Amino acid sequence: MDIARCLATVDLLCTREFPEEQGRTDLGPGGPGYLVAELQTSGDFWEDDGAEWEETEAQYEADRDGLAERLTDRWGPPHVISLASTLARSMAGEDIPEPWAWLSGHVPDVQLWQLPGTARWVALGVSQWDKELPFELLAIVTETDPP
Repeated sequence: MDIARCLATVDLLCTREFPEEQGRTDLGPGGPGYLVAELQTSGDFWEDDGAEWEETEAQYEADRDGLAERLTDRWGPPHVISLASTLARSMAGEDIPEPWAWLSGHVPDVQLWQLPGTARWVALGVSQWDKELPFELLAIVTETDPP
């Protein structure tokens, strides 16, 4: 992982305007009040016996934690928030605001900072939609408070 590139992308997210409509940006999904950057994406695991999957999961979590250390130097320690209850509430029919509803579908937890002097939140998470699909290291910036 190129930490300098990831930090530059997080900086860009922190200053960029949010899209007026939901869709894809040059960095990843976005919509009113949020932007997502896909910082890193692995290969898929269709032919894997499980060993490569476990190694990749550990590497993506280590990369997230390494980036989080740099952000902690800037903004202090993150809040670590599980999105399991958010997913359960969403599946029960509760209207969860974006990006939290989308994130809870495939990111089990996030490391979260509120940018000093702003209403913006920065979150880091490791996503995987299904066991055979790639891992993604995601950075999210939103002005929507966490649920």
